[in-house]
Amino acid sequence: MHLVRTEGTVLGLRERKKRATRRALAEAAVRLAAEHGAENVTVEAISEAAGVSPRTFFNYFDTHDDAFVMIDRDVGERVRRAVREAPAGRPPLEVVREAFAAELMNVEEQQEIWRLRATVLQRSPHLLVRGMGAHIADEIALAGAIAGRDGAATPAVPPTGRRQPPCAERPAPGPFPDTSHLDLYPRLLASVANTAVRVSAEHWCAQAQAETPSPAAFLEIFHDVFDQLAAGLPQPQPGDRPSKDSRRTP
Repeated sequence: MHLVRTEGTVLGLRERKKRATRRALAEAAVRLAAEHGAENVTVEAISEAAGVSPRTFFNYFDTHDDAFVMIDRDVGERVRRAVREAPAGRPPLEVVREAFAAELMNVEEQQEIWRLRATVLQRSPHLLVRGMGAHIADEIALAGAIAGRDGAATPAVPPTGRRQPPCAERPAPGPFPDTSHLDLYPRLLASVANTAVRVSAEHWCAQAQAETPSPAAFLEIFHDVFDQLAAGLPQPQPGDRPSKDSRRTP
């Protein structure tokens, strides 16, 4: 995912170059891994394909594996910043929708890379696990940004005299971050919004692969999904599906 404009302001030349370099490295890594297998692709090969030095590679990715997992690791921070900076009083679901929509404006240009990346992750279980860990961390960080809008990020302290549930008596297993400071709503909204983005992308890709006649654009599907969430997710009835002309655009 990448963005050319933020709140109507053209990005500076330096930032555009940084994003272009990161994108070139990630695309080179994914293409090489799809052809040769991630375990057979070196940092040197990725850097050469992207036209930069191996030293430059490590300015954008901490490890070799990150290049296959993170197309743009700054997307999450930009989404969170947009959520935090949105005017107070706006519905949280609407704020999150618009934050994601801004980042997904040009996603159709990335369809091939998304497809190849999915193939690479499926072939390398350790990368898939790494990707899931990054996804969980981003989701919890988004929940924190949502909570911070209305002060909902308060410690979960049980009332005096009440025993904590068993799950609170021991640390969470594995690498999962601590979420005890977050209320339920921010966690649920962040999880539902991330799932909505994933389902939108999967449905859009499935249409393209099936060569569906007159397939909907990605953002049309994206806004259809969020419209259904905003309506409370009622079961659609025949004829309820919005027409292309009525679908929202960012």
